[in-house]
Amino acid sequence: MGNLEVVGRLAPSPTGWLHLGHARSFLAAWWSARGAGGRVVLRIEDLDSSRARPEFVDGVLRDLQWLGLDWDGPVVLQSERREAHRAALEELAGKGLAYPCVCTRKEIDQAVSAPHGADGEVVYPGTCRDREGSPERSGWRFRLSDSGDVGFNDLLAGAQVDSVAEQVGDFVIWTKADEAAYQLAVVVDDAFQGVTEVVRGEDLLASTARQALLQEALGLHHPNWVHLPLVQDGGGRRLAKRAGSLSLGALRDSKVEPQAIVQWAAKSLGMHGEGGTAQDFVEPFHWFNVPGGSPRVPSDWL
Repeated sequence: MGNLEVVGRLAPSPTGWLHLGHARSFLAAWWSARGAGGRVVLRIEDLDSSRARPEFVDGVLRDLQWLGLDWDGPVVLQSERREAHRAALEELAGKGLAYPCVCTRKEIDQAVSAPHGADGEVVYPGTCRDREGSPERSGWRFRLSDSGDVGFNDLLAGAQVDSVAEQVGDFVIWTKADEAAYQLAVVVDDAFQGVTEVVRGEDLLASTARQALLQEALGLHHPNWVHLPLVQDGGGRRLAKRAGSLSLGALRDSKVEPQAIVQWAAKSLGMHGEGGTAQDFVEPFHWFNVPGGSPRVPSDWL
């Protein structure tokens, strides 16, 4: 990114309560940007209207402030960015890089020609690729131009090469519910907020090649990407919102202090600062100092 100012981002989804894994990722993103003298922006990714709830939005803000994190500029609600998302879709369609799709998930699963990618995702067989017209209540897919590999660099995991064609094929960028899909929305909104560094869990590593393709198609810059190994509980299972895993609210109710979480996260990221607040650990941050492997939750918090 040259000498550009580092702009990190916090981008929680209000579809459940934040847990320790989220806390570690958000602290890492905040420390990386603040340690470089950069800015941090906050975006609430509330596009999933069936699961996003106001109480979760309030919970996100409460938890971030409890951890001692701040941000620059106004909070951006992704649900209020519809016009920008739609403009991006229309730009892609105008370039012949997006097409409407009426296929249901069941139809795709049952398609004989639909193989599964390495991570179990069904590869779209291209049923609607050459369909005439724009039927009502259709979603939209990004048209892959070839089957070539997409290369990108992860500041923690190193050089990566993924084949989107083999992973998922033409992927959804606009849903049948008439909402931008995650892949399109995050690309448009990261560019809008000037994000130069994306820090998130390694479960989203497979999305990166898709987002890189969309950025190239829309003429947008690539940020630096960092994908952190996921936090595990005492049994080696990844933490998950849907399981209510060690939510920050539950830890707070159990009298776990935010300083303890900050210290645990800092140590797990290879930091050696003193003190207990997030601000105490602001220092030049280097991803090569982060230990490998998935950190475990302290046993006395379980």
